[in-house]
Amino acid sequence: GRTEVWKPLMLMVGAGGGLFTESGVGPFLPSLSFGAAGSCTETRPYNQGARLTAFECTAEGMPTTLVLDSAVAYLMQGTSGPTNADDAGPPHAVIVGADRVCRNGDTANKIGTYQVAVAAAHHNIPFFVACPTTTLDLTLADGGGINIEQRPAAEITHHPQSGVRVVVDSPHLSVWNPGFDVTPAALITGGIITERGVICPSAPGQPGHAAGHQYYDIAAWLSAHPS
Repeated sequence: GRTEVWKPLMLMVGAGGGLFTESGVGPFLPSLSFGAAGSCTETRPYNQGARLTAFECTAEGMPTTLVLDSAVAYLMQGTSGPTNADDAGPPHAVIVGADRVCRNGDTANKIGTYQVAVAAAHHNIPFFVACPTTTLDLTLADGGGINIEQRPAAEITHHPQSGVRVVVDSPHLSVWNPGFDVTPAALITGGIITERGVICPSAPGQPGHAAGHQYYDIAAWLSAHPS
C-alpha cells in the first residue's frame, strides 16, 4: 500500500539508438518512467535526442520536456524550469547511454555528454551510464585510448534537409565537429547500469580511489557477474 514518489529524470540519447530499445537494459529502464517525468536533450547537431530519446520517453508514457543542449546547466540549477507541473523542478538523476566504457569506467558517448556530467557534478545530481555489457571494453585502460571521430563540417554549416548553408561563409571561419566526447569515470557518480546489474563506483579507501583515476574496476565486476 505504500505510494512511491518518483522524481524528475533527465535522459540523454544513447549510442547509435535509444536508451530503452538498444541499451541492452530495456526491461529495467522503462520501469524508471512509471509515474516519473523527465527531460531529454536535443543532442545536436544530429539531434538523436530530439528524434530518438524523445520518441522513446513519450512512447513509454513519460511526460517529457525537450531541452536545449545549452540549457542543461540552467535546468539543473532549479531557478527556472519546464512549466509542465509533472516536470517541475530540477532533475534528480541523469542517465546517459554509451558507445564505449573503458576498464576504469571512462565513457565515450555522443558529444555533449561530458558537459552534462560536469553540470551534474556541480549540482550534486547522480549521474548514471546505461549500456549492455558488450559496450564494456577491457582492452582500453582509460579514455585516453579512444579515437574521437570528427564529423563533416556541413552538419553544422548547412541545413540538414535543404542543404543550404546557414552560417557565414568566410576563409577565417573553421569548424570543429567531434561526434563523441569522453566522460571521466570520476564524474559517473551514480553507477553503470547493465543487463547484469549496476556497477557501483569504488568507495573511498579502496585501491586506486585516492589516485583519482580508478573509480571503477570493470574487469573485476564482470568476473564476479558472469553471463
